[in-house]
Amino acid sequence: MQISTNNTEKTLYDYQLQDLNTIFEHLDQATDTSNLLYQLPTGGGKTVVFSEITRRFVHNRKKKVVVLTHRIELSSQTSRMLKGFGVKNKIINSDVKELKDEDEYMCYVAMVETLNNRLQEGTVALNNVGLVIIDEAHYNSFRKLFKYFDDSIILGVTATPLSSNIKLPMKDNYKKLIVGESIEALIKKQFLAKANMYNYDVSLRSLKLGISGDYTVKSSDELYGNQNMLGKLLSAYEEIAKGTKTLIFNNGINTSRYVYEIFNKAGYNIRHLDNKNTATERRDILEWFATTPDAILTSVSILTTGFDEPTVETIMLNRATRSLTLYFQMIGRGSRILPDKDEFTVVDLGNNVARFGMWDAPIDWQEIFHFPDFYLENIKNDEDIEREFVYEMPSELRAQFAKSKQIDFDIKGEYKKVFAMGLKSKTVLERSIEQHAQMCVENSEDVFDARILAKQLKEEIEYRVRQYSYCIMNNTKNYKEWLQEDYERKLRLRISQKFADKM
Repeated sequence: MQISTNNTEKTLYDYQLQDLNTIFEHLDQATDTSNLLYQLPTGGGKTVVFSEITRRFVHNRKKKVVVLTHRIELSSQTSRMLKGFGVKNKIINSDVKELKDEDEYMCYVAMVETLNNRLQEGTVALNNVGLVIIDEAHYNSFRKLFKYFDDSIILGVTATPLSSNIKLPMKDNYKKLIVGESIEALIKKQFLAKANMYNYDVSLRSLKLGISGDYTVKSSDELYGNQNMLGKLLSAYEEIAKGTKTLIFNNGINTSRYVYEIFNKAGYNIRHLDNKNTATERRDILEWFATTPDAILTSVSILTTGFDEPTVETIMLNRATRSLTLYFQMIGRGSRILPDKDEFTVVDLGNNVARFGMWDAPIDWQEIFHFPDFYLENIKNDEDIEREFVYEMPSELRAQFAKSKQIDFDIKGEYKKVFAMGLKSKTVLERSIEQHAQMCVENSEDVFDARILAKQLKEEIEYRVRQYSYCIMNNTKNYKEWLQEDYERKLRLRISQKFADKM
């Protein structure tokens, strides 16, 4: 249900109005300038809510409001939204060197760095500011401005109340968190599109963590820029998303360019965008993306905030992240609903769903806000995620073993049986090798054909060896590599023996 706001053409939905009233209750009850944090999912209309808060605050309290953003696109969008609510405002950007018309405005939209510079220089003095609203409050660049607004109420707004810096928890700056509607509820009420999630198991053992706590660009480029992963991405697109308007997120510019090249070579309508593109190039690319039905746009994290294209049908996460905020931001780019769009597709090639859970799953934001260390320490690590991988033989490979009745082999289940019988653990691998050898022999004319088939089992052998190493709790890289080489050698030998027995 939409509820009209007073004296404006804009309308608020019932859940937005409820949050708005809750926020004002806290503002009215506060005996000091206690800072508040407001959480609402991407696509829930945070800008709408704080624009109406601004309108009411200026009207009722006769004090000024400053809205802080960290990107120029967000400043322009916010300014337009405020005007739509009847709030006359001025953007303080790099072109504004001083404020000669301060008395004309009760609201300012400011870029963080620009405002900080002007306040330090003393060329801008903002008086009678009662409320400071911080958009995307999980970023830490805003903290440097807090000292200038000691007598103002600060309202942070974010989809994910988890600081981008583990050493600077949000609870240090905000006394209370107000949680808005969940993603699940917004989908049910048809305010957000439903996500159809697909994930591909990817070994991330080569990725390295940087100072920020997330995977480094260098190690991500090395993993996602190799032909194997590029081929997996292209296959995933062709299998799940072919012909849909697709946004591909990468962790490095090099990877994004490789993605462009491989998709372009395959004949798909694709462009690449990164922060080195000029403003004109960026505008042209985004206009092309908006108006082209089967467009594919490959980029780095530049489009996670300040970008709104409701016609996106598929999000491809061609990267891994340990940032919960980034996870929600990337998927949120596809969640806008349209009259002919109530679903979208997410393809995960970074084990992100395994790490954070489903995008629309319930999440306790209060616990994350109050105990961020506990949450961050308990994010699943990559080794634990890999332990849960389940190998599925590709259908085209499975077809080559059509004569075999038994193709699957449960290493963990077999290990339990062997352990219960008091046999040596190596018996598990011996039984696995026997089954693989039988498969190869059953589907081949001679020993040479069988050995060629055995080579195609490399990925499954690697998986079985990894599962076995978890069982015996020896997971070192060198041991697994030796075990795999030994397995392949014994498999070749067993194939030869089986053909010799036939003779």
